[in-house]
Amino acid sequence: MTRALAGDASTRRGDKDSKAEESAGKARLQLAVPLAALRDTILSSDTVMRRVIPGLAIVFIIVLALFRAGELATSHSDTEAAAQTTLSLMATVTANRLNAIENTLPVNGFRTTLKRALADSLPAGATARSRIFLVADRSGTIAATAPAHPALEGKPISALLSPSQPLTVFGARAGVLSIPVDLGRDETSEQYLATVHHLDGKLGMVAVLQSEYAVYANWRDDLSANVTLFVGTSLVLLAVIYGFFSQATRAESADEMYASTRARIDTALTHGRCGLFDWDLSRGRMFWSSSLYELLGREPKDDILSFADVADITHPDDIDLLGLAEHLLETGETLVDETFRMRHADGSWIWLRARGEIQSEPGRAEPHLIGICIDITEQHQLAEQSRMADLRLRDAIETISEAFVLWNAKNELVICNSNYQSLHSLPNSAVKAGTPYSDVMAAASNAEIAPQPVTVTQRGGAPEGSYEAQLEDNRWLQISERRTKDGGFVSVGTDITALKKHEEKLMESEKRLKATVSDLQKSRQTLEFQARQLVEMADKYQEEKTRAEAANKAKSEFLANISHELRTPLNAIIGFSDIMTQEMFGPIGTERYGDYCKDIYSSGTYLLNVINDILDMSKIEAGRMSIDTEVVNAASVAEDASRIVTGAATEKNISVTTDVADDLLVHADKRALKQILLNLLANAVKFTSDSGVVALKAEPRGDKLRFQVTDTGIGISERDIERLAQPFVQVENQFTKTHQGSGLGLAIARSLVELHGGSLKIHSEVKKGTTVSFTLPLAENDD
Repeated sequence: MTRALAGDASTRRGDKDSKAEESAGKARLQLAVPLAALRDTILSSDTVMRRVIPGLAIVFIIVLALFRAGELATSHSDTEAAAQTTLSLMATVTANRLNAIENTLPVNGFRTTLKRALADSLPAGATARSRIFLVADRSGTIAATAPAHPALEGKPISALLSPSQPLTVFGARAGVLSIPVDLGRDETSEQYLATVHHLDGKLGMVAVLQSEYAVYANWRDDLSANVTLFVGTSLVLLAVIYGFFSQATRAESADEMYASTRARIDTALTHGRCGLFDWDLSRGRMFWSSSLYELLGREPKDDILSFADVADITHPDDIDLLGLAEHLLETGETLVDETFRMRHADGSWIWLRARGEIQSEPGRAEPHLIGICIDITEQHQLAEQSRMADLRLRDAIETISEAFVLWNAKNELVICNSNYQSLHSLPNSAVKAGTPYSDVMAAASNAEIAPQPVTVTQRGGAPEGSYEAQLEDNRWLQISERRTKDGGFVSVGTDITALKKHEEKLMESEKRLKATVSDLQKSRQTLEFQARQLVEMADKYQEEKTRAEAANKAKSEFLANISHELRTPLNAIIGFSDIMTQEMFGPIGTERYGDYCKDIYSSGTYLLNVINDILDMSKIEAGRMSIDTEVVNAASVAEDASRIVTGAATEKNISVTTDVADDLLVHADKRALKQILLNLLANAVKFTSDSGVVALKAEPRGDKLRFQVTDTGIGISERDIERLAQPFVQVENQFTKTHQGSGLGLAIARSLVELHGGSLKIHSEVKKGTTVSFTLPLAENDD
């Protein structure tokens, strides 16, 4: 690569040569993305091609067979027509010539002379291809033949040509006939083409015969050649189809095995919180496994990622991907072990540890960095927490005024603060972790005069495990020691020299104590004052809450009043626009006016529906909506609601099904129940894509009847479900919404269900669908 990734390097270094490399790198990246898309397109169509190609090949064989059969049939007809035309022409020419020389034929030697005259009258090549010329006299007896057939001469021509018909009838026929002819040989009769022409004078007629076997000799050769070629071509093509299908089957099996293996690997990687990557260093492209996408909260895909895509979500303070690629290519190093952060889909940072090795594919020079990324966010957080805890502990130990030291179970130093070091005048080498207690005390220049285990005078009231000790410089310490759970002990030494030497200052300390008590009392008074303020604030909050509820009620009443005021003019707008659309009082002129009227009617209807929803919601919020429960047939109401939404569903090719038993009765307000089902079905149809399914189902659950509306629509995320049934709330905002509506459908349905004493539940998965359910009390069936 010299630099496929040079785009970022040019900005950092700012030199002209690297800018040229940046342009080259961007061009290679732009070319890589379409190639990856083309590869994905080819792979996606591979399954279709495996099924289509064998079918196309078989169709080709059938079409080829039909085409060649048609050509051969046409050739057969053409051959027959040509033979008939030739026979008719030859018979005509021969008849004309014989008519011309008929008067010159002598009476004596008539047959001999007629044979010579017939031979002279024949056109050139007339006797070729098994043609036979017969000349009969007036009595219908064959007088001459060409070529010579002595066995036929003297026989009645009618017996030869048509034994079952009189000669006069046969001779009167026009054209060429296909008849069986017996030439007097021992073999059976053959099928011949025959034509007859009458002659003038002493001669009766001339007949021309040609064997059909000879006529179709060339056609049979063509038929044999075509059949041979077709059979050979079909066998070769079928062998190719078999090879292709066999190869396709093996490829499909290999794909399934690959997919299964990949799924197992992805499952293992996902549960292991890690993912695979393949970085083409020369092209700047990168491939991620699906587990790596899921690790970062992103949708898995098979696309090749560009360097810019990866760099955008990598923390710039942790790693320089461009610099890493350049370093690997320039130094020839093959192993990589880096820790860095990448941005999660929710905006947070994930700590990853990438370990990989550079490999080159056989026959290709492009190096690939292949490795694994492990999620170490928890480990990093734990390490950070441990480090911070250690720092806090050290800071706490260091900031206390007492001398602090901790020993382990082996009586070795773990940690101490600077007060302990300065108290005993210890060098830095003696306060390292792991130094034995004896070595520390040996290095101390200000040791205890009466060290342990010698009994030391206890101060009155000192806690258990505490004692006083005097140092060599005559200072006094109060040392408190406690055992730790691991067998070590912690020691805290307090300098009480001043207390010892200035006992008289005890009173002053007592005064300071009293002052502290006074401060505490003042603090208590302050807290009591703050408590009173909190009570006052709570009262004010309650007043403001009451005002807000009153304002909300006033808002609902205002919406109800304004909705009434808007419905009257809207009814007029809708009615008059409908009259103009139907042209009840005559045409309105230009067709565009008609379109405008339709737009006015649809807009007015839509606005009226929105106002009706607002009015219903206002009545509910104002507490003026009441329900009159009665025994209602659930199937009838469900059928009415589904029938109303059928029109909108048909436009989107959505199937609306209803599964409600005819004998199910509920205690409910019929109008309210119909509105609930209508709102839920309309919402389901609105947010279901074309060719989807919307299902309404009702089934008993104890003493309740559970209604359920299920769709295969776009679905709702969990964070949006709780606020979706609130008035005027929609998942899509005004800039991204793709569906019309006031956002009151679910709110009205939920409120009406709650007025019945029930609750409306929503369960949904994004891109899979939504299920909305509620229950109503069952009524007893008198039948």
